[in-house]
Amino acid sequence: MVELTPEKPIADDMDQVCREYLDYILKIHQSGPTQIDSITRVIKAFGSYLQKSGVKLISINIEHVDEFLAMFNASYAKTTQRLYMSFLRCFLRYLYNERNLIRQNLADLLISPTMFGRVKPPQFLRPGEVRQLFDRLPHATACELRTYAQVHLAYYLGLRPIEISRITLDDISFCKGLLVLKNRKNNRPLQLPLPEDTLKAMTAYIVGGRPKSHHRSLFLIFWPEPKPMSANLTGFYLTKALRDAGLPGTAYWLRHTFAQNMLEAGASIFEIKEMMGHDTIESTKIYLSIHVSLMRRVLFDETV
Repeated sequence: MVELTPEKPIADDMDQVCREYLDYILKIHQSGPTQIDSITRVIKAFGSYLQKSGVKLISINIEHVDEFLAMFNASYAKTTQRLYMSFLRCFLRYLYNERNLIRQNLADLLISPTMFGRVKPPQFLRPGEVRQLFDRLPHATACELRTYAQVHLAYYLGLRPIEISRITLDDISFCKGLLVLKNRKNNRPLQLPLPEDTLKAMTAYIVGGRPKSHHRSLFLIFWPEPKPMSANLTGFYLTKALRDAGLPGTAYWLRHTFAQNMLEAGASIFEIKEMMGHDTIESTKIYLSIHVSLMRRVLFDETV
């Protein structure tokens, strides 16, 4: 652990802390190079602000954080401001929870500005498009078996690409038909029943597609040597499966479709929140806008 002392320049401390945090992000979250570059820019700018202000890391408070964001985010659009704020929030959580380098968990005090509108509502697949996807989804080669299993997990369980990439063999109970998600965005583990078709798809991949490896991750890349598959690559193959089936969607359309199906099946907004792994109910409420009729029924108890 880095010890912050009056004799040690804060720039040196922040450089080291930044390097260690980026190593931590790469190990835990498997972030892509573009996101890593953005995180690095935000964290280094924050360190530079502290240095110029003469504020030691151990002494920072929410006023310092707010002042930095007001200056750093001034020229960016609202969506980018929210993104950069989330990067800094994760860094502050790391400083408090993992390193004990700040006195207070400032992440909980950092509130993103409210977004009053969305350019596009969540996109989802209609029933005919779902049939089209699965009818055209090949599962002959090892790579196709892997994608076939991942599409099932995204559609039937609403999992994010990063959640799919983190599944290990130890998380699956084939006898009980259960999947345990340990690392979710909301930090709340969840045990999910595996639909029979999903269980069969996972089994087919393990038996006929998964390469032999000492790694316990369920999904592995094949070349140049077997190793855990990243979230970015998982998202790429999910999107490719949709495009190959003639559908203009992305990986998250499968997740959105899962939420839509739950909503139409009569699940409460709180049940959907838990299944989706959202931090707040506000994130889940976005899905109420997918169908005006469903929104009216949920919000106003109208018969439609």
